[in-house]
Amino acid sequence: MIEIVSATRLPQADFFNRAALGVSLQRLLPAPRVAQAGIDDSRRVAAYIAFENRRGLPHIYNERITAEETDAILVFVHDDVWLEDFFLAHRLLDALKTYDVVGVAGNRRRLENQCAWAYVDDKFTQDDHANLSGLVAHGLTPFGKVTFFGETPAQCELLDGVFLAARRSVLRAANVLFDPRFDFHFYDLDFCRTARQNGLRLGTWPISITHQSYGSAKNDHWRQKREAYLEKWKS
Repeated sequence: MIEIVSATRLPQADFFNRAALGVSLQRLLPAPRVAQAGIDDSRRVAAYIAFENRRGLPHIYNERITAEETDAILVFVHDDVWLEDFFLAHRLLDALKTYDVVGVAGNRRRLENQCAWAYVDDKFTQDDHANLSGLVAHGLTPFGKVTFFGETPAQCELLDGVFLAARRSVLRAANVLFDPRFDFHFYDLDFCRTARQNGLRLGTWPISITHQSYGSAKNDHWRQKREAYLEKWKS
């Protein structure tokens, strides 16, 4: 089973009609007849969406990691993402044979005081393509213009939080959760470092998505979370 896990400020009806992820899910979620079509359970897709959400993403994501249910591939994804790859389940099954946590973009290395996966400093100087991996399209509509970061697949130290996938059983066995302190900023960097610290392998995989945003503004809230993140990992 593939579980798509996300949060949105929109009500349920608006999410499925307006949000990029909601519209995408209408293509991916099984119609009633699918249950009779003999599809392997490992490739079935379900969605767990927190509608009208005001809680931090770690709370939403951790609920699915700790859920007392059968094992599944959890896909943590933003609600402003077009999931374009209708072979998503196949790609994830292949990717998780090689890596424990999979993303669409990431950095092969991690630097001291790094505050974003793709940048080397707090002035947002992008790292060299030799250290980056992945391709992500951007645009308000599906199949946007593709941004090339670096060759993929590749083993990484940090992954972009726009799309992260892992098996529930693997995360639980390694005691890897999202830290609730990092509600909407730095939750992904912190998660990746926790996963690496606990022995998990991270990597990118070629999966087609279009992200409607290039990233959130670096406001006071972001700066507060940055200080908390650097304080946590200063050793």
